[in-house]
Amino acid sequence: MYTELIQDKLDSLKESGQYREFVTINRINGQYPLAMLNGKEDTKPVVVWCSNDYLGMSQHTVVTEAMHEAIRMFGAGSGGSRNIGGTHYHYAALESSLAEWHEKEAALVFPTGYGSNDATLQCLFRLFPDCIVFSDELNHASIINGIRSTKVERQIFKHNDVEHLESLLAAQPIDRPKIIVFESVYSMDGDISPIEKIADLAHTYNALTFLDEVHAIGMYGPRGAGIAAERGVAHQIDFIQGTMAKSIGIIGGYIAASTPLIDAIRSFASGFIFTTSLPPAIVAACHASVEHLKVSDKERNALHHKTKVLREAFAEASIPVMNCSETHILPVLVGEAKKCKAAAKRLLEEHGVYLQPINSPTVPVGTERFRINVTPNHTEEQIIQLTSALVEVFHYFDIPFAHAKELVYV
Repeated sequence: MYTELIQDKLDSLKESGQYREFVTINRINGQYPLAMLNGKEDTKPVVVWCSNDYLGMSQHTVVTEAMHEAIRMFGAGSGGSRNIGGTHYHYAALESSLAEWHEKEAALVFPTGYGSNDATLQCLFRLFPDCIVFSDELNHASIINGIRSTKVERQIFKHNDVEHLESLLAAQPIDRPKIIVFESVYSMDGDISPIEKIADLAHTYNALTFLDEVHAIGMYGPRGAGIAAERGVAHQIDFIQGTMAKSIGIIGGYIAASTPLIDAIRSFASGFIFTTSLPPAIVAACHASVEHLKVSDKERNALHHKTKVLREAFAEASIPVMNCSETHILPVLVGEAKKCKAAAKRLLEEHGVYLQPINSPTVPVGTERFRINVTPNHTEEQIIQLTSALVEVFHYFDIPFAHAKELVYV
């Protein structure tokens, strides 16, 4: 009975085009964004266009050398949770660096960015009696799970809509504990939140702010400290959450805040206390990457330049980049789950282009898309090849272009 029930669920996913399948992509060290398909090492490499390794730091020598040295000194594993035997001096160095980056007193590192959101939010909602949370409707699954895992009262405000948020805040007593949770750059649309206005509302209505900056750190703001720093309001944000799995190029999540707030999460968050810590090699590599990005503009400048080049190429070819995008994330609208999946398959098999279809429930039905991002490592030749491949595939599957004019592909 149980197997049949589960199989029905899986069959439904497959029928709707929402069933996810892994593509084994073996990235080639020193040649990112090139990768080999598993079992096809004798064929031409494919070009990866959907990695969150935004700046290519996973293969930067300053990172790999730090990792190798830490493995040589400490071995592979951490030995347990931070409380029992899994902390080491690299942790103190990394957390101090992260706190300074975000203009905060302290920081706390988690094994993943998902975990830092989930564990911190659950902990906060349980620490504050009669707390209410205000969450942007497009917040990440890790935020949603952190909220839903507690009995906290929740109010969902329309995406980036400060008027709606204010109406919700104004309906609550001024002395009731409140937390506003939002992101700076939204990963599927590539848009930016009105951080300054939300920070002002938080001050007016006596609310804490929790800002997810995972798709901004390293790439925006002075020394890559994120959008809040770019707009001069980082000091007004109570919690800044980030990840080391995207622009930093490795893995791990963190929060940065005041010393008492960080100490409270360290002391009460079960998702931190009872999990194995990151190995020394990972933490050392993260620290090396963060320190590099603080002083080097080379990678982020190249990212923004090549994003501009890619946007221009798409515009010329009438590839439909969704209007919401204002960052390095370019969502290309397909609009149908099965067609999106089939188009991704053709891009890979016929053109050597690796893109993953983004379907419901990650994005709303009818807005299925490719989430494309260039990196400093992509060449202009690869940009031209991607554009040409998309034009061919859009014609092949009769996917609407941005304009009505007929295009010829090469």
